[in-house]
Amino acid sequence: MTPIVSIIMGSTSDLPVMEKAAQFLDEMQIPFEMNALSAHRTPDAVEAFAKGAKERGIKVIIAGAGMAAALPGVIAASTTLPVIGVPIKGSVLDGMDAVFSIMQMPPGIPVATVAINGALNAAILAVEMMALADEALAEKFADYKKGLCKKIEKANAELKEVKYKFKC
Repeated sequence: MTPIVSIIMGSTSDLPVMEKAAQFLDEMQIPFEMNALSAHRTPDAVEAFAKGAKERGIKVIIAGAGMAAALPGVIAASTTLPVIGVPIKGSVLDGMDAVFSIMQMPPGIPVATVAINGALNAAILAVEMMALADEALAEKFADYKKGLCKKIEKANAELKEVKYKFKC
């Protein structure tokens, strides 16, 4: 099995956030890989990773990073593949530093940016991108969306049974 999505993070301390992307890709039966590489501590490895990703069969890269959050942008600068950045919440600025670092890319080097710690949405966005050219994946994703609808409808029905003194 060859991975088609790459999940990369600046440190394994980001795994509790990034594993949500892995879990969703696993649920959708999409082959993926996971790596921890630092734009600041292993710049040569990051560049080699990004330049070789397309040749290895990768179609979308999900890159999580905190603080200065250079990883998604450095990867985007070295590949033509779509890069989805996941800002990781840090201890000082609650992830806002990472959001701005990932969002504020120069013209020609875009990085799609999801919410702070939004790895699940990054994986969903990656699936939506790939589903444009894969009808079977598009159908599987449509089923996932229907499941979300059913989940809320069930929750709403259960909510009707919750009793309060003044609830009408």
